[in-house]
Amino acid sequence: MAAYNRQPGFPKSKKSMKIFIGRKEEKNILEKTLKSEEAELIAIYGRRRVGKTFLIREVFKSKIIFEFSGVHNATLKDQLLNFRNRLAEVTNQKLPPEIPIGWTEAFEMLKKYCDPLLKKGKCVIFLDEFPWLNTPKSGFLSAFEYFWNSWGTKQDNLVLTICGSAASWMIQKVVNNKGGLHNRITRKIRLLPFTLTETKDYLESKNVKLDLYQITQLYMVMGGIPHYLREIEAGLSAAQNIDRLCFTKDGILKSEFDNLYRSLFAEADKHIAVVKALNNTPAGLTRKEIIKTCGLSSGGRATLLLDELMESGFITNYIPYEKNVNDTIYKLSDEYSRFYLKYIEHGRATGEGTWMKLSTQATWKSWSGLAFESICLKHTNEIKAALGISGVYTEESIWRYVPGKKEDATGTQIDLVLDRNDFCVSICEMKFSASEFSIDKSYAEELKNKLDIFQQKTKTKKALFLVMITTFGTKQNMYKPGLVQNDIMLEELFK
Repeated sequence: MAAYNRQPGFPKSKKSMKIFIGRKEEKNILEKTLKSEEAELIAIYGRRRVGKTFLIREVFKSKIIFEFSGVHNATLKDQLLNFRNRLAEVTNQKLPPEIPIGWTEAFEMLKKYCDPLLKKGKCVIFLDEFPWLNTPKSGFLSAFEYFWNSWGTKQDNLVLTICGSAASWMIQKVVNNKGGLHNRITRKIRLLPFTLTETKDYLESKNVKLDLYQITQLYMVMGGIPHYLREIEAGLSAAQNIDRLCFTKDGILKSEFDNLYRSLFAEADKHIAVVKALNNTPAGLTRKEIIKTCGLSSGGRATLLLDELMESGFITNYIPYEKNVNDTIYKLSDEYSRFYLKYIEHGRATGEGTWMKLSTQATWKSWSGLAFESICLKHTNEIKAALGISGVYTEESIWRYVPGKKEDATGTQIDLVLDRNDFCVSICEMKFSASEFSIDKSYAEELKNKLDIFQQKTKTKKALFLVMITTFGTKQNMYKPGLVQNDIMLEELFK
């Protein structure tokens, strides 16, 4: 990032050529801090590649007087050297000052630089990849606590923004800090991947013209991660783009998996083991099942590991219908991880046309169905809007019934139950297909059986509505009437 000469610390104002997509709530929160009459300490976290840095730079723009980023696995000496060099750059010092002996001295240097600028107006200090600065025995966090409490809190024109991809670390060490930063965070933002609608808007801003079906295929592979979506080329189909990004020698998603997890977690092998276990069990696993499958200790470390994966957006927890938190089911929710483990990790085929061939195989049908279910679970607000129940209090859950050894019964699972306050329960079935989905005799019997078992085992008195969520709708035939109450198509998920 170049130094500018107009005014120390303030970059030239340049009209951004990038189009800002989504992030309305987050943008509103950040803009409020610029109007605040008190010092603001903002914590922003979210998984790697989700667009945290872009959001901060776009909203704060010329208000940023100092931006500095931690380096993964760098030594304390290297971090301090980088800090010194960055400070020398923004102050236009031809002869850099001495490297600070520690973070306390580094923050003293930062204070001296910022003091005159803060007297002129609102200023933003942006510390990116904050967790990476906290190297072992560096004293970084305690030095930062002192820096903020003794100086930062008194600067009414200061907006100090700290950002990190290690979401769990940010929450434990910063947001829920029990020491010097306790209750010091004035605003926090967890940045999530783009929704389907935001993904469509983003691709259109890059002149990528694809229909909703193809956009959904891309979402199945990479989710709503802006950094991945940025690589989509206009004029190529979804299949061609997937080929290029996942199955060519230099495709950015071919080797992203290990980098993704190892940059976030110190014990990445354990996190990867949990992700693989959940990938192998689409119905999900309980905490006890995960501990047993992955050979984890049953203490607090297992809970922390699951929390780290959840806060980083790789897995999601669900409390089953009419159960409590002790019965929580964990599911893999990261699209890229699911795709990588299925098609890239042990795949031998590479090069042009690889995905076109793989996507015609029988295994793709079941895989795409699971991927589509996961996408639907992330778009329950859109589903409720399509059902006209946005204003109705609704509890979302999953439900599964496993018969006992002595029971002569069939097990079943429902991946989305909408328990509504209007004395109804919507039972959602999600099906991904290249054309209208047709309910045949066998599937009709399966659905009826599922509804009957749910009503019998839960003893609910509420009306049950079967909802079909499909790509192109459910075909009208002799099995649909009287069985399907609501039919939601893919386009509703894009609203």
